[in-house]
Amino acid sequence: MEVATTSKPKKSKEYVANRKGEIGEFNIDIQLDQLPNGYRYLSDLLLKNPRAKSGYSQVDHVVLTPFGIFVIETKNYQGIIYGSKERKTWLVNGKFKMMNPFVQNYGHIRALTSLLDKKYQDKFISMVSFTKRCTFKVDLDYRKIASNEIIVYDIE
Repeated sequence: MEVATTSKPKKSKEYVANRKGEIGEFNIDIQLDQLPNGYRYLSDLLLKNPRAKSGYSQVDHVVLTPFGIFVIETKNYQGIIYGSKERKTWLVNGKFKMMNPFVQNYGHIRALTSLLDKKYQDKFISMVSFTKRCTFKVDLDYRKIASNEIIVYDIE
């Protein structure tokens, strides 16, 4: 007697990566919903960007505050993140390469500045948010609050 077995179709690595990214972005959305009055945010923006390979920039979050315009790139990685300002690529666990998220965010900011009045161009703060499932081994300057480029954990 033959027994028929059913198996779930395997999910592609790209699908899994996209879902993990969506979860990281959703975690930030929950926190942004708690911002004080006078703060506004937009999530998951798709902007024309002729400098990007695809012709577009996908911006995770833009937060408008009295102090500046925060452009937040979210990362949902697990492990040790190695990186520095000079490197175009960073490493996860010393193996997996990823684009320097600040270089990535710079492209997002350039796309946004092309849409806004010039008086706002010096108001941008580039922020990269990682989940607490990772540990940073990056330039300490990125952890300074007074910087216009800052790396944080999503719970901060």
